[in-house]
Amino acid sequence: MRQQAASQGLFPIAFHIAGREIRDQLRDWRILTPIVALTLFFPVLMNFTAREAVNFVTRYGAPIVGDRLIPFLLMVVGFFPISISLVIALESFAGERERQSLEPLLATPLTDAQLYLGKLLASLASPLAAAYLGIFVYLIGVTVAIGWRPPALLLIQVLLLTTAQAVVMVCGAVVISSQTTSVRAANLLASFIIIPVSQLVIGESLIMFWGRYTILWWIVIALFLIALVLSRMGLHLFNREELLGREIDVVDLRWGWHVFAGAFVDDAMSVTDWYRGLITVTIPKLWSSLAMTSVVLLAGFFIGDGLSNRFALPADWVNLDRLGGGLGDAFSQLGLMTTRGWWWVVWNNIRAVGLAAFLGMFSFGVLALVLLMVPFGMIGYFAGNVALTGQNPLRFLVALVLPHAMLEVPAAVLAGAAILQLGLAAISPPEGASLGERWLKAAAGWARVSLGLVLPLLLLAGAVEVFVTPRVALLLLSGS
Repeated sequence: MRQQAASQGLFPIAFHIAGREIRDQLRDWRILTPIVALTLFFPVLMNFTAREAVNFVTRYGAPIVGDRLIPFLLMVVGFFPISISLVIALESFAGERERQSLEPLLATPLTDAQLYLGKLLASLASPLAAAYLGIFVYLIGVTVAIGWRPPALLLIQVLLLTTAQAVVMVCGAVVISSQTTSVRAANLLASFIIIPVSQLVIGESLIMFWGRYTILWWIVIALFLIALVLSRMGLHLFNREELLGREIDVVDLRWGWHVFAGAFVDDAMSVTDWYRGLITVTIPKLWSSLAMTSVVLLAGFFIGDGLSNRFALPADWVNLDRLGGGLGDAFSQLGLMTTRGWWWVVWNNIRAVGLAAFLGMFSFGVLALVLLMVPFGMIGYFAGNVALTGQNPLRFLVALVLPHAMLEVPAAVLAGAAILQLGLAAISPPEGASLGERWLKAAAGWARVSLGLVLPLLLLAGAVEVFVTPRVALLLLSGS
């Protein structure tokens, strides 16, 4: 029977399930009333805020602040209903499991994909409807109150931003709901969705206050890509048999350590065997992540080079001959060519890699790659400025970057690839493996690469940067 349901198509059945869920939501006044009431009240409050703010800034001769504040409030009005309606998505599976109404639905011949997608669409309908209603009410009020009408392009941007944020939050919430055993646990884990998106809204507000509306298009594209990743993640993780058989979540530290340690050691009988497995088994599994990381870091260098054309430094600041004369004093002040300087460089590099790993776990590795791009972008930026003054950028790179970069660049690529693999661990778990087991094994792989290769490379790169690079720089730039 499940094959018969699959033959009817994914989306027709999913839309049928979504329609059933939406009808149930509309019949429950306890869900509908708070959403509608708060959705209608908040735009009225924002209308009052916009009117008072415009009057205040106009009185003191700063109307541009009011012009930028009104679109920001329009965006907030769209975000607020999504956040309060998120409870629908959070209880899509966990709530029905607590009410013991999930078992009959899971016993139907529907496929896992049809059931999951139907729940996802149903959970998305109410937040989006509430957000659009809030935006509509706000626009009517602000038009009547102060006569402001949004440009068509700005309105499209806000609607797309609202839609993208809703899809990301709901997709994440449905994933959480399908992996937890209670609404309480789902609500607590929802902070990992609401907090990052709230920070994103703050960033969008800064962009809107500065009037850089073009950047919002890139944010929309990024959000829809994240939503696609989360949807794929949910489809891969959802399994009705596991959902039916899952009892209350219990933290089993002994089991977790056993899985992590087993994957870390990988049946090695000696250090030589361990390194052989690291090189022949672990690293080949990272080839796609290694390629992606290499491309991203190289792109960071060229982005920095491109920015040098728009934000050029004064020529005296990048005059290599002039810099060469003061390099000795500069190196002494920085503590280079000393053991203390070596510890300082190594500690900063390890801290940067650790921060990248931490951020990568919560962003599918994206923020880790962004953080690792920064030093490459800075190198490209300074090399580009050197080229703009008519000097040879290769001289700059060989004197100040290349000696230790021969070790640091492989370390950065390996670290980025391992972090990316760790961040993506939840998206495509293998058959028969739980999310926790998959993540622990990926964490063990990251630890193997970090301890076995990245850390030694950083230690050696720090020694070269402190004891070798300064001497090469003095030789090539000052002639001494």
